[in-house]
Amino acid sequence: MDKNETKACFEATKVVAIIRGMEPDVCVRLSEAYRAGGIRLVEVTFNLAGDLSATATAIRAVRAALPDMHVGAGTVLSVEQLNMAVAAGAEFMVTPSVDTAVIRAAAAAGLVTMPGAFTPSEMVTAHAAGADYVKIFPVRALGPAYVKDVLAPLKHLKLVAVGGVSPDNVADYMAAGCVGVGASGSLVRKDWIAAGEYDKITEVARGLVENAGK
Repeated sequence: MDKNETKACFEATKVVAIIRGMEPDVCVRLSEAYRAGGIRLVEVTFNLAGDLSATATAIRAVRAALPDMHVGAGTVLSVEQLNMAVAAGAEFMVTPSVDTAVIRAAAAAGLVTMPGAFTPSEMVTAHAAGADYVKIFPVRALGPAYVKDVLAPLKHLKLVAVGGVSPDNVADYMAAGCVGVGASGSLVRKDWIAAGEYDKITEVARGLVENAGK
């Protein structure tokens, strides 16, 4: 696992695909579709209301099937979850909130860190704790103008927009100063998955990557 390689890949492709609540075999099929569309980072989230080990199993499955993909764990709220993710081979970790103990533990384990924050104070706290990137979440409630306003005095932050990001608005967030985005939505449409229409998911992935690079 090379932390710098994961970061370089993210900053080149600019999109993390977020998978929630899917079985390991579906996570693999989705990841194949993402890769075909140009996405190289996949976040598999923990389900705090379910079996935490299922996420670790899915991370292992994707890494085994697609060794050139960078796979991470999402909704990491404890060091226990972090340790499960590390044992499964996760290369990065994402959280919806700022927990400095988890951020520091992830950094010490060699993972790329992307904690979630909503306010400038939370973003600065996350950065000071060692965050490589700060996820603005949920960015849907704030919009690109908020990103631009935050970065005016805090240009040293590497911000990632998450929440309602689509091929239609990803360029706006990049233009506002984000280094990348996290996306779910049409990347995990259950009707397309049920119908085996992974080609449609690939097209959404391709749109995100292409528009993020404009």
